Amino acid sequence: MCVDNICIAFRFSFVLLLGFCYLSCENNEATSSETNINIPVNDQLLEENDSIIEKHEIHYTLIPQSEWLKVDTFKGIGHTDILCAINRTDSIHLLRMDSIIVPDRYDLNFNEYLSFPENVRIFKGIHKIIIFSLPFQIFAAYEYGQIVRQGQTNSGKKSTPTPTDLYFCNWKAKRSISTVDKSWILNWNFNVSNYKGIGFHQYGLPGYPASHSCMRLTEEDAFFLYHWADQWILNGNQLAAHGTPVIVYSQYAFDKAKPWLDLPSKPDALKYNEDSIDLMARPYIDTILNRQGRRANLLKVLI
Repeated sequence: MCVDNICIAFRFSFVLLLGFCYLSCENNEATSSETNINIPVNDQLLEENDSIIEKHEIHYTLIPQSEWLKVDTFKGIGHTDILCAINRTDSIHLLRMDSIIVPDRYDLNFNEYLSFPENVRIFKGIHKIIIFSLPFQIFAAYEYGQIVRQGQTNSGKKSTPTPTDLYFCNWKAKRSISTVDKSWILNWNFNVSNYKGIGFHQYGLPGYPASHSCMRLTEEDAFFLYHWADQWILNGNQLAAHGTPVIVYSQYAFDKAKPWLDLPSKPDALKYNEDSIDLMARPYIDTILNRQGRRANLLKVLI
């Protein structure tokens, strides 16, 4: 009987303990719920926190060609791509430079060595857009605000500078011959101004603006944009819908030193933030969205 009484007492105590825990949990949940109601949630802050990307430090040095060619750590395909992008050139012209800018590390995402951020909120409603920064000799392609590619470019030289404006992708050709000089073979050519003859395509990148107003690209970048960007839609000889928007921004300072030569003293000298891109793109956003909507409506009819 004593044992039975002990068991009964133990069971009764256990039931009381469970009940107390249950009530405590309910009280805690109620308190938590009431606390959440009294503290407003800042959706904008959450969005900003979600887009925060860890920043890594990169330091740069200007060294003569004879020195960097002897260092094994500067060799390799991945390293060459980064070095070419930093110096706004291609692998052939890189070997011809008397000195180049080199980073102290090669382990980061390729985009961290260049100018444009990974995400841009003002582009979130835009299907595709390409930005060419003439001052920094760099381009970036975004899809709904997320960067999909960026790389170096060489734009028009001082006597034939690339005009800044909002353009749209028109016709394209895997291989075309320049109307200015028949010896100029333009691979993966995408026209953006049918009357001015401006476009982007593969061609040699000496590491400074050197073209006849077009935007030169590496073969890999020209190939990517050729297949990624959308061309215009024609109805007979009439333009029915515009292609991918292209913003050509600002001008290169021909009377000054190459801006990437500032990287050793100012590692972030060539970085765009969201505010600067917003200032760059905002005058064109309404036009871009309007023409994007027209294209989407036309495609619905065609499909």
